[in-house]
Amino acid sequence: MTEVALLGLGSNLGDRLDTLQRAVDLLAAEPGIIPTRCSRVWETDPVGGPPQPDFLNVVLGVEVDLAPHDLLVACQRVEAALGRVRDVRWGPRTIDIDVLLFDALAVDDADLTVPHPRMHERAFVLMPLLDVDPDAALPDGTRLVDLPLGPDATGGVRPVAPPLRVP
Repeated sequence: MTEVALLGLGSNLGDRLDTLQRAVDLLAAEPGIIPTRCSRVWETDPVGGPPQPDFLNVVLGVEVDLAPHDLLVACQRVEAALGRVRDVRWGPRTIDIDVLLFDALAVDDADLTVPHPRMHERAFVLMPLLDVDPDAALPDGTRLVDLPLGPDATGGVRPVAPPLRVP
């Protein structure tokens, strides 16, 4: 059964734009993942962690014939292929891929939480997510645009490039 998921991708090391495009291409090469649409590319201030360069972020819509945990494993394979190192929490990274929404499913365990628990509080997720899907909703039907936002929820982001090529 085909499901629809939204993935958040971010990069702040190396050629950020090329890394994001390579991540989309690698995700498309994964069995059971078909990218369907991509947000514009947004440059965003880093949130938390040590001082580091600004990020480029996108949200990618995908059709999947995978369970949520299998999608997470595929995302982690792509991160590893692009040199992701997990050594500093919220530190700089070549690529980060998060499962934001997975159809109308809710998942809450040690490895995966969907919907992403803080996505509506983070401009670097919220702006590209609403760019790609203005009607995005949580599993309970609440639309993201209807959630109360904190004062910084949409700050520190700026569109810098058109959507990435979706294979």
